[in-house]
Amino acid sequence: MPTNSNDVRSRFPALSRSAIFLDNPGGTQIAKPSLDRMVNYLHHHNANHQGVFATSRESDVILDQAHGAVAAFINAASADEIIFGANMTTLTFAISRSLACTWNPGDSIVVTRLDHDANISPWLMAARDRGCQVIWVDFHREDGTLDMAQMQAAIERKPRLIAVGYASNALGTINPIRKIVEMAHEAGALVYVDAVQYAPHGVIDVQKLGCDFLVFSAYKMFGPHVGMLYGRYDLLDRLEPYKVRPAPDEPPGKFETGTLNHEGIAGVLGAIEYFEWVGSTFGQKFANHYTSYYGRRQTLKQAMSAVNEFELEISKATLQALQRIPGVHIYGIQDEGRLSERVPTYSFTLDNMTPHTVAERLDQAGIYVWDGNYYALAVTQHLDLEESGGMVRVGPVHYNTLEEISRFEAALARIAAEG
Repeated sequence: MPTNSNDVRSRFPALSRSAIFLDNPGGTQIAKPSLDRMVNYLHHHNANHQGVFATSRESDVILDQAHGAVAAFINAASADEIIFGANMTTLTFAISRSLACTWNPGDSIVVTRLDHDANISPWLMAARDRGCQVIWVDFHREDGTLDMAQMQAAIERKPRLIAVGYASNALGTINPIRKIVEMAHEAGALVYVDAVQYAPHGVIDVQKLGCDFLVFSAYKMFGPHVGMLYGRYDLLDRLEPYKVRPAPDEPPGKFETGTLNHEGIAGVLGAIEYFEWVGSTFGQKFANHYTSYYGRRQTLKQAMSAVNEFELEISKATLQALQRIPGVHIYGIQDEGRLSERVPTYSFTLDNMTPHTVAERLDQAGIYVWDGNYYALAVTQHLDLEESGGMVRVGPVHYNTLEEISRFEAALARIAAEG
């Protein structure tokens, strides 16, 4: 993918605004193919599910296409393994209730302090309700990586479930998911992966990972506010959902409770189609890496490789920019030789200034960033930063430019000097 591609940026209407969007870890801007799908759905196909009339039939076709597109994006074996919902948090609470029904008092589950609270609290509450034990796995404060010795020790206790993030939404760390899955399955545990932060940055193949569940959100990958959950079909088929009686008894329908956000799901289809354009336009050189995939699945893998290649460059530029500013303290991996172990999500503090004030000052310069704990409460607590306001978080994606990172550096340097 060419650096600073105007062809890419032209597909994001919001980028015409005079602002620098570095708030992407909290939600990216929407791609025009996604927006167009949503508008077209509401104009021409808006109807409820499974009617005998034309707009309902058309709506059902679009929903089926969206299930298939998401399955292709993560290489699920079947579109029936894809469940749509309001968001990752709501989906996780729903699945946690169903899974908890299979647990017994005295069983244990594993959560990590590196995770977003949406992959912690649902499991804490489910464990409390079923009388189960919770085993915590810490992360190394010096580089933000998961403590794999603790993970191994936790798995040796034969837990029923391990909840772990693919990438940290606070520190950017990419966890060794495939290794964790192998360790967990040897001990008879299921693995529930939060891939919300990772999905816009890299290739996901749930069959190669071997995970049992994986959840992510379209609003962090250039689509609308819709959540998506992958579950192995045999597990989804066995689990008992909390649902109304007339709802389907088979997946995915038995977990897609109530009337779904149809226009949003149409937008998810558009977001996947945007990635297909990226793959066919910029990802051809990666085709030989994915000869075991075919059609859309291969194109989408090429897309994410192209995205990742560019983001390694802009990630390095962001890290170097932060390192050059006196008074900035970066949390997480800071070794340029290890950038493949993180997504380009950086959190930092600035001496003598609260994160909230830094974010406000950057906003005055037309640069959008986040401050606080971003619902990664366990991270800021473990780093002893919660009481002081957390951290400032910046996160470029592939539509950002190196020139924007230079402007961010200049603005932050001024703030630091004036502070």
